[in-house]
Amino acid sequence: MGDPINETDRAIDEDAAIRMILEGTANTTSEGFFMLDDQMRIIDVNDAYCRLLGYSREDIIGRRPYDFATPEFQQFYHTHRGDPFSPSASETKATLVAKDGHHIPVLFHGNTVQSGGGRTLGKMAFVTDMREHTKSMALAGEVQKSLLPGRFPDIEGLDIAGRSIPCDEIGGDYYDFIEIPGRRDAIHLVVGDMSGHGVDAALLMTTARAFLRMRACQPGKIADIVSDLNRHLTTDTRRTDSFMTLFFLSLQVRDQRIQWVRAGHDPAILYDPVTERIETLWGSGLALGLDKSVVYASMEKEGIAPGQVIAIGTDGIWEARNAQGEMYGKQRLNDILTHNAHLAAETIVQAALDDLQQFTQGTMPEDDKTLVVVKIQKG
Repeated sequence: MGDPINETDRAIDEDAAIRMILEGTANTTSEGFFMLDDQMRIIDVNDAYCRLLGYSREDIIGRRPYDFATPEFQQFYHTHRGDPFSPSASETKATLVAKDGHHIPVLFHGNTVQSGGGRTLGKMAFVTDMREHTKSMALAGEVQKSLLPGRFPDIEGLDIAGRSIPCDEIGGDYYDFIEIPGRRDAIHLVVGDMSGHGVDAALLMTTARAFLRMRACQPGKIADIVSDLNRHLTTDTRRTDSFMTLFFLSLQVRDQRIQWVRAGHDPAILYDPVTERIETLWGSGLALGLDKSVVYASMEKEGIAPGQVIAIGTDGIWEARNAQGEMYGKQRLNDILTHNAHLAAETIVQAALDDLQQFTQGTMPEDDKTLVVVKIQKG
């Protein structure tokens, strides 16, 4: 049996060696760095973190990381379901407030420091200044936003509105209004969701948008349009894991008819205020970009009447969670739709997004959110 005193000495020496290595790393890196005690107070910090915030070492020691963050991140920090500095390395986006008041977007690379024997020595984080990255991404995001509809279409017998809110600078959601040449009473509505986020998703969205706009002006049924889009995208995605879900809706007011193709996307919903019933617009079809041999089929419904409301969204809405981990769910969206069906389409969209924002208050967005609403009017 080993000597308990020697075992303790070895543990102390090991702890000191690990801390020395961390301090050496912290003082040579250009990134910010801090260590926390078990009360989440900062016990050590490097010069780079001090320069980033404009505070002295004495100003920072003893305070908590969120003391230097925006109120929005402080609320998220207090209600977060997990530990941003868990034993396994994690990344957390935040916005810090410097001493002079300006905001600094950063990325915390957090981890729990443990000795070889499994003892917890503390929590630590490297802090990456994301200002230049954010500027570049914001510029790319503005370019992407310019590809979304700049106005709502003016179609006889239809009131149409839509909005997309990305969770990052560059989103993976997409919606579009494609007018049909020679038809003032008909239009195609498209809502899509790219796998992932960022530049790859934006490029896939740009490709899909350009092809759909070109193909929709040519002869063919909507099922043909979606099938052709799938073959086109599969050529680009065959070497990656990228794909895209899509709901393609075609409205013909004069014929009182809608047609749609569902390619792996959540179904749209149709609310009839006369019967007070919600109908789900189902349909089968694989997500786009996975199998070029897939042939898509369209669904159809006749008897579309004034007052009816159609909503197409992305799963970032109903899968959003509040601070308690509860999911927003589709029923809440259905309730917003039924309670506001008498209002304009744009007002319905805003009511849904306002309710969602209130529900998720205190959390960081994890997915893009897109909602398009169509209200049938008298022709």
